[in-house]
Amino acid sequence: MDQVDTVLLGTATALEVAGVGVIIVGALFAFVSSVGRLRQGEADAYFHFRQRLGRAILLGLELLVAADIVGTVAVEPTLENVLVLAFIVLIRTFLSVSLTVEIEGRWPWQASEKDG
Repeated sequence: MDQVDTVLLGTATALEVAGVGVIIVGALFAFVSSVGRLRQGEADAYFHFRQRLGRAILLGLELLVAADIVGTVAVEPTLENVLVLAFIVLIRTFLSVSLTVEIEGRWPWQASEKDG
């Protein structure tokens, strides 16, 4: 393994750790923020928690997809490795779209109420 492969694998690992870290930290922030809203008697605490948690998961998934892409480039790009990457990206993209619909109540390609 040459130095480029070592750097790429290290980068992929760092992106994986960052992705998981974003999800964990985002979940903690969502929980703490929602508990604060609940203590203030706000009725939307659960909705707020779901939105914050969903956004953290979306960001974490994006980092994990990036890690998979970098990791696949680092190893020998065989047809099997590329197919596995395509399958992983497909699943994570489906999760991202599903989460966006759940959080925002619209498809990702539709304009939001803020946009127009």
